[in-house]
Amino acid sequence: MEIITVKSEYFNPKDTLFCGQVFRFKPYKKGYLLISTDKICYIYSESGNTYIETEYKDYFYNYFDLGRDYSKIYDKAVSYDIEILKLSAELGKGIRILKQDAFEMLFTFIISQNNNISRITSTVEKLSEKVGKLCTSPFGSYYAFPTADEMSLLTEEDYKALGFGYRGKYFISLITEINSGLSIENLKLLSTEKLYQALTSLLGVGDKVANCVMLFGFNKTQTFPVDTWIEKLYYVDFNGELKDRKKISKWFISEFKEYSGFIQQYLFHYKRNLEGSYEK
Repeated sequence: MEIITVKSEYFNPKDTLFCGQVFRFKPYKKGYLLISTDKICYIYSESGNTYIETEYKDYFYNYFDLGRDYSKIYDKAVSYDIEILKLSAELGKGIRILKQDAFEMLFTFIISQNNNISRITSTVEKLSEKVGKLCTSPFGSYYAFPTADEMSLLTEEDYKALGFGYRGKYFISLITEINSGLSIENLKLLSTEKLYQALTSLLGVGDKVANCVMLFGFNKTQTFPVDTWIEKLYYVDFNGELKDRKKISKWFISEFKEYSGFIQQYLFHYKRNLEGSYEK
């Protein structure tokens, strides 16, 4: 077991985990247990530091994007001199964009559409328990997120029984694509525009899901997912007039460019906290 220690000012575990990027974590002792693929860590903050305890130090160092200086991102956000953005950056300066496993991200965000966080979390756990590998750790046993081969064992009826609803057919279609040669590793080599085209060509992957997957799974920071919260903020705080979410996303990207993904998380976190809910 190894421990990674970083200053908490630019790494707040709660804000990072609860801002809609990830669904496989739960409260544990002073913080949270987080599972990614077949790996686990314990993350918590105290006395001005954030600690990550894990047997997979290198993996989670990359996962939490610890090689990036987030003070520069905060400074850039503030430099735009936009009041709502300055407030958002101050509240959300501890948020980090997670470098998650792209395969897992693609599947979990298909589950996320028209869903809430508690149901998404429950569905992912049921799927993992059904066909994922049982793993052991100093924190107890847990199930790895299943592979495409493991998920291939499930029928559409199985997915319905696990609470997927209509999304089960999307999983079956995607697994068929992967088994027929769709390579996640090859997708990583694509430009942002070509990756977007490739993802949205998949059954069940629309604009918002594609943008979330590109940002949180492929680390394409020149993306800007637009949901109900961002749409509301665009109209109220940016006096926007565009009616199409794709156009709204492009407008934000034209404003913030390679900082778009980071700024989206600041704004999303601020707006949702302002309205007082993590579930909407």
